[in-house]
Amino acid sequence: MNDPAQATTLSERADALEEHMMHELEHIVTKSVLFNLADGKVTTDDGGVLMARNPGKYLLMKEDPRLPKMPAKPTLIDYFKCRFASTSHLLQSAAHARKAGHGEKVIMACLLHDIAVASFIRCDHGYWGAQMIEPYVDDEVSWAVRTHQALRFFPDETVGYGYPETYVKWFGPDFQPEPYIVDEYKRARNHRHYMTARLVTLHDLYSFDPDAKVDLEDFTDIIGRHFKQPKEGLGLDSSPSAHMWRTMLWPTRFL
Repeated sequence: MNDPAQATTLSERADALEEHMMHELEHIVTKSVLFNLADGKVTTDDGGVLMARNPGKYLLMKEDPRLPKMPAKPTLIDYFKCRFASTSHLLQSAAHARKAGHGEKVIMACLLHDIAVASFIRCDHGYWGAQMIEPYVDDEVSWAVRTHQALRFFPDETVGYGYPETYVKWFGPDFQPEPYIVDEYKRARNHRHYMTARLVTLHDLYSFDPDAKVDLEDFTDIIGRHFKQPKEGLGLDSSPSAHMWRTMLWPTRFL
């Protein structure tokens, strides 16, 4: 086992401390290749090596004891409470849409538009988020979640949406979106649900107030009407995206 005190660089000390903490757990907890890529490492955990380094322990194949325990039949609200890293932006977006008098599908799309960022991954988050919710919501909602990713980079003055100044600060004045994003935007312009996705971008833009107080309970009725909760539990059903919810349910399961 590595000694955190003997590691030299900050990264090595962090890795050593993490390994030390792993040894304190009952089971061996592993990371995915994608997780390691995010840390700039092209590597994966080898089961045989891990077993040899942790005699008497087994690889984790269910709940991670470090995470909040989920109920036997989890709902979308349970994921909001126990698996999403931050929900304030989502709740603010939905609250803005409701205050503006938009319909429940627009509000629902705003509530879910960044769930991939909050729970899964940032890259292509619109596509991931749409795929996660597609079996459980109206196609207008999933399409808006998918397409808001492209529409964010293109202004529409008819609704008062300009290119975000924050994007200039974050990505630089010369940033240009990738061709697939440009193509997605062009297709979206003529889609019947264009305005739903466009309204998501509008209410996305002004929903980063750190002092805003918005409660998930304010949207439980809308969730109940517009999210088809599987009787087996979200992630434990047989939908085409159930595996994505299971990944959030058991993110460190070995296989």
